[in-house]
Amino acid sequence: MSDRLKALADAGVSIWLDDLSRELINSGELARLVAGSSVVGVTTNPTIFASALSKGESYDDQVNELAGQHASVDEAITTLTTTDVRNACDLLAATSAATGGVDGRVSIEVEPGLAKDTEGTISQAEELWKIVDRPNALIKIPATVEGLPAITEVIGSGVSVNVTLIFALERYRRVIDAYLSGLERAAEAGHDLSQIHSVASFFVSRVDTEVDKRLDAIGTEEAQALKGKAAIANARLAYAIFAEAFDSDRFRTLAARGARPQRPLWASTGVKDPSLPDTLYVTELVVAGTVNTMPGKTMQAFADHGEVLGDKVTGAAAEAQQLMDSLAAVGVDYDDVVAVLEREGVDKFQKSWDELAATVTDALRGAEGE
Repeated sequence: MSDRLKALADAGVSIWLDDLSRELINSGELARLVAGSSVVGVTTNPTIFASALSKGESYDDQVNELAGQHASVDEAITTLTTTDVRNACDLLAATSAATGGVDGRVSIEVEPGLAKDTEGTISQAEELWKIVDRPNALIKIPATVEGLPAITEVIGSGVSVNVTLIFALERYRRVIDAYLSGLERAAEAGHDLSQIHSVASFFVSRVDTEVDKRLDAIGTEEAQALKGKAAIANARLAYAIFAEAFDSDRFRTLAARGARPQRPLWASTGVKDPSLPDTLYVTELVVAGTVNTMPGKTMQAFADHGEVLGDKVTGAAAEAQQLMDSLAAVGVDYDDVVAVLEREGVDKFQKSWDELAATVTDALRGAEGE
């Protein structure tokens, strides 16, 4: 058992692994992480699936079977990815049962090309929920403007959702409203609200990447002093929004009917700037009742030398706002930063999806002997 990761879990942070592959499941490595590294959930995305499918032979038998059925590329992608998610859900079923469904969760994302398509997102989210057919799955829906009504509709139908690609504080407020509106619809439809779970994935490291690039361009001493600080401040302000929203009369009315808060999930927690501590986005965002989803490298770094220094988030909003005001004062346009990050996030996932489709196309052709 990793003492440092256990200390993080004991502080109330749910540790989810930001990785999934058939090899990870079949080798027993995921089970070992659950048993020895306090891992209680898994997230994935098109980038992760593209990487998994391009390596090794774990998918060969199923690809051959799909080729024999003359499956289309889209059908093959759905079958391959939902198989992995279903198997991971089964592996984490005991964790789900032990936590009342709060943890033991495995996420799968709707196709990135649907990020601007409300109806398409709703349709695919509900389809993926039915195909995976596991109560501890989460369907990932991006927090685009078009994604917001989809979140409400899907939650309202009783599906558990991981809202992803959140960068902007104002957008996060709208995500929470979409979730609460979905719970209200679910209640009207007679769903058991206690069985509907959701997390809001607030992206962290990419904020520093974009802001620090702009600070370097500004080049002043004042600008340089602000590097590596925007992402933590942004996340701490997001937590303040969460705390206020889920201490409201609106949520208390839903909670009386069994509803659960939509937990903040710190995503993109791998440090991209080598001058920053490699566990920065874990140590500085410790607060009970949140999720930190880490790539394997970050999890290993924290297990080796990470520190839990207590709650680093509650009560930190005023200082975080001062930092954001300082960024504005030196010329960093926050609204433009988060708009760029959302656009790039969708584009990156679309590129990964295209790579995934190309990999599956080649694999099907190879299996068919072309």
